Amino acid sequence: MQKITGIILAGGQSRRMGGTDKGLQLLRDKPLVAWVLERLAPQVDELLISANRNLEAYARFGYRVIPDEPGETDDIEKSVEKFAGPLAGLRQGLKEAAHPLVLTAPCDSPFLPADLAQRLYTALKRENAQLAVAKTFDQPHPVFCLCRRDLLSHLDAFLKTGGRKFDAWYSTLETIEVNFDDEAEAFGNINTLEELQAHS
Repeated sequence: MQKITGIILAGGQSRRMGGTDKGLQLLRDKPLVAWVLERLAPQVDELLISANRNLEAYARFGYRVIPDEPGETDDIEKSVEKFAGPLAGLRQGLKEAAHPLVLTAPCDSPFLPADLAQRLYTALKRENAQLAVAKTFDQPHPVFCLCRRDLLSHLDAFLKTGGRKFDAWYSTLETIEVNFDDEAEAFGNINTLEELQAHS
């Protein structure tokens, strides 16, 4: 199995959670991002946290934090606005990753599958695809994907055109959807304080 860099996407605006930093909200006395870290860390060879605020708080979990905003010298700075969504986090991850494959997961899915990386990798390799994305029944989960690090230039080109949606980007690639019907509940995410309380 090729080495994988995992990226936890924690840069959202959390509008449905009142604008609070979702990854740092407590579920059973533990931040949401900590649940995701525990699930994802054993599956990858390197783990990064993509965030755009509270960087010091995220750094306390012991993994490198990469801001998902483009820097001043970035050649597409003007086309990737602040809070450009998960693709901004993926882009920074592709730039920073030490390994040829990059796996993404959101910070608000505390029960993600323990075999996510293995199953996505198996399909990616079998189909010689550029990207593998998790799917349950007829619902793809775009931010749960495994892709090749060398897609950075392709993603840059997409962002330069104003593209922002994850699924619109990967629809232009050789993509394989990977069935996780047996673990559908594992992809549940927590978007509101009410949902957070319901899981407590």
